Amino acid sequence: MVHYTSRRYRRRLTILPIDADDDTLYFPSIPTMIHYTSCRYRRWYTILPMLPNGKIGEGIFPAAYIHQKEVTDDKGHHEPTGPSELPLVQELTATLREWGVLWHSLYVQNQRTQFVQIQEMMSQLMDWRSQIMSGTLPKDDLAELRKKVTAKIDYGNRVLGLDLVVRDENGIILDPDDTSVITLFRYHEMASRRIDERIQEEKSQLQPLDICTPAMLHVAHTYTLYVNLKNFVCNMAEDAELLMCLYDPDISHFISENYFVRWSSSGMPKEIEKLNNLQAVFTDLSSLDLIRPRISLVCQIVRVGHMELKDGKKHTFGLRRPFGVAVMDISDVIHGKVDDEEKQHFIPFHPMAKETYISQRQLIMSPLSSSRVLAENEPLPSIYNKVIASKEVNHKGQGLWISLKLLPGDINQVQKEYSHLVDRSTAVARKMGFPEIILPGDVRNDIYVTLIQGEFDKGKKKTPKNVEIMMSVHDQDGSVLEKAISPGAGQEGLPEYKSVVYYQVKQPCWYETIKVSIPIEDVSRCHLRFSFRHRSSQESRDKSEKVFGVAFVRLMNHNGTTLRDGIHDLIIYKGDSKKSDDAKLYLLLPGTKEEEEEVHSPRGHAPSLTPTKDSFQISTLICSTKLTQNVDLLGLLNWRSNPRPVSQALRKLMEVDGGEIMKFLQDTLDALFNIMMENPDKESCDVLVFDALVFIISLIADIKFQHFNPVLETYITKHFSTTLAYEKLIKVLTWYVRSTDDPCRREMLFSSLKAIKYLFRFIVQSRVLYLRFYGQDEGKDQFNDSIRQLFLSFNELMDRPLEEAVKIKAAALKYLPGIINHLKTVFDSVELSVLFAKFMQSVPADQLVHQTLTCMCKVVESDLFLQQECRDVILPLLIDQLSGQLDDNSNKPDYEASGQLLSNILEALQNKDSGRFVACMTTVLRQMEDYHYDHYISTFRTRQDIIDFLMETFIMFKDLIGKRVFPRDWMLMTMTQNKVYLRAMNRFSSVLNKFFLDQANFELQLWNNFFHLAVSLLTHESLQLHRFSQEKRHKILCKYGDMRKEIGLKIRDMWYNLGPHKIKFIPSMVGPVLEVTLTPEPDLRKATIPIFFDMMQHEYNFSGSGHFHMFENELITRLDQEVEGGQGDRQYKELLEKL
Repeated sequence: MVHYTSRRYRRRLTILPIDADDDTLYFPSIPTMIHYTSCRYRRWYTILPMLPNGKIGEGIFPAAYIHQKEVTDDKGHHEPTGPSELPLVQELTATLREWGVLWHSLYVQNQRTQFVQIQEMMSQLMDWRSQIMSGTLPKDDLAELRKKVTAKIDYGNRVLGLDLVVRDENGIILDPDDTSVITLFRYHEMASRRIDERIQEEKSQLQPLDICTPAMLHVAHTYTLYVNLKNFVCNMAEDAELLMCLYDPDISHFISENYFVRWSSSGMPKEIEKLNNLQAVFTDLSSLDLIRPRISLVCQIVRVGHMELKDGKKHTFGLRRPFGVAVMDISDVIHGKVDDEEKQHFIPFHPMAKETYISQRQLIMSPLSSSRVLAENEPLPSIYNKVIASKEVNHKGQGLWISLKLLPGDINQVQKEYSHLVDRSTAVARKMGFPEIILPGDVRNDIYVTLIQGEFDKGKKKTPKNVEIMMSVHDQDGSVLEKAISPGAGQEGLPEYKSVVYYQVKQPCWYETIKVSIPIEDVSRCHLRFSFRHRSSQESRDKSEKVFGVAFVRLMNHNGTTLRDGIHDLIIYKGDSKKSDDAKLYLLLPGTKEEEEEVHSPRGHAPSLTPTKDSFQISTLICSTKLTQNVDLLGLLNWRSNPRPVSQALRKLMEVDGGEIMKFLQDTLDALFNIMMENPDKESCDVLVFDALVFIISLIADIKFQHFNPVLETYITKHFSTTLAYEKLIKVLTWYVRSTDDPCRREMLFSSLKAIKYLFRFIVQSRVLYLRFYGQDEGKDQFNDSIRQLFLSFNELMDRPLEEAVKIKAAALKYLPGIINHLKTVFDSVELSVLFAKFMQSVPADQLVHQTLTCMCKVVESDLFLQQECRDVILPLLIDQLSGQLDDNSNKPDYEASGQLLSNILEALQNKDSGRFVACMTTVLRQMEDYHYDHYISTFRTRQDIIDFLMETFIMFKDLIGKRVFPRDWMLMTMTQNKVYLRAMNRFSSVLNKFFLDQANFELQLWNNFFHLAVSLLTHESLQLHRFSQEKRHKILCKYGDMRKEIGLKIRDMWYNLGPHKIKFIPSMVGPVLEVTLTPEPDLRKATIPIFFDMMQHEYNFSGSGHFHMFENELITRLDQEVEGGQGDRQYKELLEKL
């Protein structure tokens, strides 16, 4: 606390530490208008700010941060004094103030993406506001900036769910008092359309299509695990390597490649520039990975130094020796139960020992103790499983400290949305396998090689060898590919990888996984070579040790397919060191036991290299979007160079496993369309290509591959480029429709109809590309005629007797409407309506009735029915069909399908026209003066006519209030409607008092409908000001006042006018009046709560029973219901007791 005393003003200022969470403090963060009462000492203002909670505060603020503005005079009884500045600046200020509150709530709710988006838009608006207020912009620039500002405000309002702002062509906000309701309605429609278009434009600007689309498609299927290595503590005097990966203990399976960190003996990262920046992401995790019962983060610690820690200077240095492991169960993180990247997790270190050391311990200590010691020669999965199963660990403070967080999306998305965690320096460890979906354009070519185990003869030595494996990648000439081998994410590629050395183990088990990255064009001529060498602990002896064996494996088979996934038994050859390094010699020999056993494989010989009795196993996994292990798929992809006929390759494609096709979806589709356009034998190949395309679409429709739907969509919109494909696809489809007599073709047609939606996606996109390239009218007649011929074929099919191809007919009615919305973009909508009308008419009246009605429902739900010209074509047919079904003379009417069709038609017509009708009615009512109402009532000849009119009007008003006619964000239209309804109700209330109040003419139901209408309007969500933001509440109060008070007073007055008729409304009106009194508006409550006392008094005096049990029971019951529903507050309780 600091005290400061001013000598000049004899005032004492106390500076206190600020509690940022104190609700009584207020710090304006955006331009905020405040009213000041005085300027004291020229340095401080006494201010009266409007706080975020809506209350008026009081305090002081530095004069340097306050800008004085002139204010305008009051314009009306609702308009407050405001600043005399441009309306656009006032709107900007109000918008920023309103967005600021919502921006804060987005932060509290941890909606990070939207928070950042709104923050960027607010910053932009503040910059533009400063430019406008500077007064230096030329008129043209100001007009252009006005358009940008209003577009940004409208876009932000839509994102935040705020009300639509209606403007004229110049961007000026419309005043509903000076605008007709019809004009207001039209501008609302135009504004909604304009904002929808602007939203698409904004999205394309904020997120480029190449980045946005994959991210949006991956978000539901791909996840990324963020790992930050904070520290590693271990009692070790040598350098170490940490290899972290994801592991499934239930199936002993490694999920990801390694994240590789070099750690120095000084207790810091080997690369000092990575200090405090050891971060990695494990990518491509699918939703299936997230539902694994258990998943662990495992870390293998490899010591780099002597054979044993106690060795001295004369001993061999630089050996990679197993030292220990660390394991953490991260199931809670993966399952979303733990989500805090700041929390640090400790993973204890488990040391490993040589087998001889463990044997010695078993002689001294109990078996129970020795069982917890990890042997370095055990298989790595076995070691991890032992650690996971163990419960007590004496780690002595040794281990790793990490933080974790599961992030939705692929690497591109998390780099963008979680840039505070993931940047371009973050290591990326990929899943050893494919993500759940593979988008067109995603290219990957990773080969994972795991050194599993081996068995090596002692030779002349008394003890087993200390075997080190050196792995490298060579071409067919023996040249080494530099940087082709990656020990793990976070490290650059190496020309050679050296394995861990196990001390005197005859059957070492490595389980070391290395990633091999080779350009796709080089894979066919490359192979992996493994050299085996004994490493002596004595440096002098180690230098004389030579390679005692060589093994290799080709990456591509003789038939052009890639090395199969799985375990391979390699043959180890021995020979002169120079001979064993000669690739031209050993490549003549079989590399694996499988090759050796193949009878028909070509065999060579190399006398200088002989196989040994030693054995060595590796496993491989190919993760490539360009290299396939399926010979049939390869034959299609390489169709130009394939000696087999193209027709055979196309037929074989339909025998390939679906998962393999999904991995090469883009290349497969490209090959199909290239064959269609380039193959000389076009007639036969067009049909086979069409069949193959239907086969692929059917695969994607299967539930197993349905998540590839977005992949196919992306291919069609972004990668498909065959401009004339539409001609051939339409031609083959028409041929199939006309060939239903052949049972084989009939089955293919059925599959084609199921796939017709995507077939027409290709047709339409091909046509769009053609028009874009050649011009809008090029080939129009030919294309239109082909569509007409196709529909004519369908009409002929549907007109056949029912026994023929009933399955095909039902499929046509079911699937053909699915092409409407896409086909109408390249075909005249009205003519398309005519074609579909004729298609539906071609079905005989007594056949497939249910399917025909369902087809009609889908046509009504399509975009065709939104156009008046198209409705004029289709609607008569639909009405005729409904008339026949609902006719009493119908044999077997389908009431369910008919009812669905009728409801779809009415809903479509209502959605299209009801808003316009209501706008028209509101316009008429708004223009009526009091004498118009009086004159209209006087035109009714009988009292019953007036009753009927009022009853229908009250029911219609209540129905329109209850059903949302206008969209939720059309605040101006809704409030205008409410205002007009309220004025009409006031006029109708005088009619009730004049004609239907006396004892002889009282109409109970009419009064009851009036009260319920008034309550419905008063409690309508558009009038609940307490639920709105401060800015919206301010706007409504300034323009319309609080209509709830006026309605409440009218209810009160009408109630007291009832006189002796009140008893007829007890207890039925207790609930509605309770709803009114529960509205949190003090003046309204004070005016309406006394109605309860009047009800009690009236029942007591006029019920004849001398009590008010009906009122009491109803009030208690309804009050319980309302309070349980969250209504009521302390103020209501106090007023109820007081009044």
